[in-house]
Amino acid sequence: MNAPLNALLNAASDEPSSAPLNEPPNELPNAPSSAPSSAPLNELRTERLLLRRWRESDLAPWAAMNADPEIREHLGGPLTREQSDASVARFEAAIERRGYGWLAVEVRESGEFVGFAGLDDIEETDPVDGVEIGWRLARSAWGHGYATEAARAVLGYGFDTLGLPEVLAITTAANHRSQAVMRRLGMTHDAAEDFDDPDAPQGPLRRNVVFRLRREDGLS
Repeated sequence: MNAPLNALLNAASDEPSSAPLNEPPNELPNAPSSAPSSAPLNELRTERLLLRRWRESDLAPWAAMNADPEIREHLGGPLTREQSDASVARFEAAIERRGYGWLAVEVRESGEFVGFAGLDDIEETDPVDGVEIGWRLARSAWGHGYATEAARAVLGYGFDTLGLPEVLAITTAANHRSQAVMRRLGMTHDAAEDFDDPDAPQGPLRRNVVFRLRREDGLS
């Protein structure tokens, strides 16, 4: 990890989390792990993408993503630059602590940072448990199949390297774009598992849906 990110990581470890609504749960310093610990995952490669550890150069484009109301539509609203930078430090701390987490995503041909993808432990307060997959991309990266491509690589790592029996995905009921990716991956939805997020206000962010993919069912 480079020096500026290391400084952010040290600052994040000394301060209580003030993550806004629906930020990934690995921003909590001592989130419980549902997967076996392993050596930190440094990168995954696909035909077009590189999933890798975070760099100082990612901070500005990541902050721009977090300031975009459309990207943050299902996540509780935009973040400040300080909140955005601190989230990266927590992402890196989680990877160091348990071996997996949210990785930066770049386009291999151009080297452009376009978002993140990875695995995280589901929050203890949710009515389901296990490990979930997630992704978030800049609007310029939408419509290219990058989310599905990155997620397939992440699922392969979760099943083949971590030995997870299944992986979950959780999003708001209104987030049809993410749900379409989940279905393309072969994940299935059981409406009986849908739940209301008690920390979300009444409105479109409150109802959550749960998708699952078992290792034995394989990737689509």
